Amino acid sequence: MVPTLVERARAGDEEAFASLARGAGDRLLAIAYRILRDLGLAEDAVQHTLVLAWRELPTLRDVDRFDAWLRRLLVHACYREARRGRRFAANVRVLPVDGPSAPDTTLSVVARDQLERGFRRLPPEQRAVFVFHHHLGLTLPEVAEELGVPLGTVKSRLHYATNTLRAALEADLRSPIESSREHLA
Repeated sequence: MVPTLVERARAGDEEAFASLARGAGDRLLAIAYRILRDLGLAEDAVQHTLVLAWRELPTLRDVDRFDAWLRRLLVHACYREARRGRRFAANVRVLPVDGPSAPDTTLSVVARDQLERGFRRLPPEQRAVFVFHHHLGLTLPEVAEELGVPLGTVKSRLHYATNTLRAALEADLRSPIESSREHLA
C-alpha cells in the first residue's frame, strides 16, 4: 500500500502525500525529539522534513526506500535545527500541569534526569546514531546506509556516544564529598 501511495504522491497527488505524512508524522517526531531533546525544535525539524520531502519526492528513485529516505531527510533537518537551536539554547523545561496518568515503573526520576543530562552532552551526529541503533533497532550497517555515512563513522560515533553517556552517569553517581577529596589528593 505504501509504495502505491508513494507513486501517487510522486505524480503530484497531494492527498496521497498527506496520507504518507500522517502515517509517518508520529514516528518522525519521536526520532527528532530523541535526537534534539527539545519538542519545539523536533516539531520544526519534522515540518521542514515533510516540506522538503514533498518538493524532492520526484527525485526518489526507489519507492520501497521511502521510509529510509524520509528518515535521512529528518536527520539532516535535525542537524540544522541543532545548529540553529544552539544559539538560543536555554536549559528551561516546561513542565506539564497534569502529571503522568500512571507511575513510571521503568526508571526513577533521578535516573531519567541523569540520562537526559548525559544525552544533552552528545553532539547531534552521535545522538542520531544512538537513536537509530538503540531506539529504532537498526544494525550498524543499516544505520550507516540510512545516514549515508561510512560504517566506521557510525561505529566511532556510537562508541563516543556510549562512552560520553557512561562518563556522565558515573560522574553524577559520585558524591560531592568524594569529588572534593579527589581534588585535594
